[in-house]
Amino acid sequence: MSSTHSLRKRLMWFVLVAILLAAVLQAVTAYRGALRQADAMFDDHLQQMARSLRGGIPLGLPQAGAEDDPGYDLFVQIWGQDGTQIFRSTRSALPPRAVLGFSDVEAHGNRYRVYTLQTPLQTVQIAQDLSARTARARALALRAVLPFAWLTPLLMLAVWWIIKRSLAPIERTRQVVASRAADDFSPLEGAGLPDEVRPLVDELNLLFGRVRHAFKAQKNFVADAAHELRSPLTALKLQAQTLRRVDSDPAAREAAVTRLNQGIDRAIRGVEQLLLLAREEAGSAPPASAVPVDLQQVVQLAVADTLPQARHKQIDLGLAGNLPAQAVPPVSGQLEALRILLRNLLENAVKYTPPGGQVDVSLALVEDCPVLLVEDSGPGIAPENRSRVFDRFFRASDAAPQTGSGLGLAIVKAIADRHGAVLALGESARLGGLKVEVRFAPGAPRAEL
Repeated sequence: MSSTHSLRKRLMWFVLVAILLAAVLQAVTAYRGALRQADAMFDDHLQQMARSLRGGIPLGLPQAGAEDDPGYDLFVQIWGQDGTQIFRSTRSALPPRAVLGFSDVEAHGNRYRVYTLQTPLQTVQIAQDLSARTARARALALRAVLPFAWLTPLLMLAVWWIIKRSLAPIERTRQVVASRAADDFSPLEGAGLPDEVRPLVDELNLLFGRVRHAFKAQKNFVADAAHELRSPLTALKLQAQTLRRVDSDPAAREAAVTRLNQGIDRAIRGVEQLLLLAREEAGSAPPASAVPVDLQQVVQLAVADTLPQARHKQIDLGLAGNLPAQAVPPVSGQLEALRILLRNLLENAVKYTPPGGQVDVSLALVEDCPVLLVEDSGPGIAPENRSRVFDRFFRASDAAPQTGSGLGLAIVKAIADRHGAVLALGESARLGGLKVEVRFAPGAPRAEL
């Protein structure tokens, strides 16, 4: 069972509920505080009234019968020095005896808040109906709470508007992504996005870049396959037709079968090169499984792969130089990819070196940078063509007529770029042919054993 949720709804729900709970808590606190303040104010009023009556009965004080006025809630009793009652404002008198100070008294079914003050000449008692007093206190408390009643909805509305406006850039980004074409990998605009969301957009842009590169590599592969396989397949078809016409001549038939097999081998080699180039170009970033690689091991494996071809042409293929293995630090990368890089360089050198020639591979350390060197005694490459030999399907016009797909050095360039290596072509001063230099970034120091 899948569950979905909206960040905006969750955020708005929690914030609005928090505001509502805080408003209710503040309102309850304000209401209770207002009740306490009103109660203290009424008590203070009773004290002031009692003190004002110490010198005698003030003019305008309601007489008996004033309790019939429903709006009047103060009642007064005064006793003389001998205990004789000299004034009261109620028909139903309050209890004649009361404790000094404040007290709560119940009489004739009503409750009163009473304050009694005694002087040398008289005793003054001021009473207030508690029900009327409570009603007035609640009215004052409600007036104190009233601002919360209309400020809380306004605050909730303001918070809702702020949250909606703050999340608007995220919604715009979502709409931009939703309306994009399938082949649109342009970066998303990060301006105006919250700091919490911008890293996600940055990572999406990096992902778009990787997908764009992979998509481009796929298109290149389709174009390269269409370009490279058209001629070999056409040649295979023609050779198969020729084979059908030479049934009566065994020698001609054998020659046709040989050419057909060679054509098939060239087609297989071309497909392998195309797939290898597509795989290497699809990973433009450094390999995720990069590990320290010993270049001595790479040289041994690549030479072993190429040695049968060199022996077939009677070419002297081997290691040159006497640099100790401990002097070359490892490089970060993939062993198999670097093996393919060096093998392609050696195969290219063997292919264009005349029979009986020489191909040497060596390791060097130049300014703390590991360097792979491949030299041959072949015709080399003219300086004006050296910048183009790493392009797909390019073959130098001055090179010896050799079959090939023209993808070997393109694969070398793709692998070198992935490993941060720099390729340089020059003339071998020792053998007279081509010299290829692969310079890696400074490697990690070799651990002491």
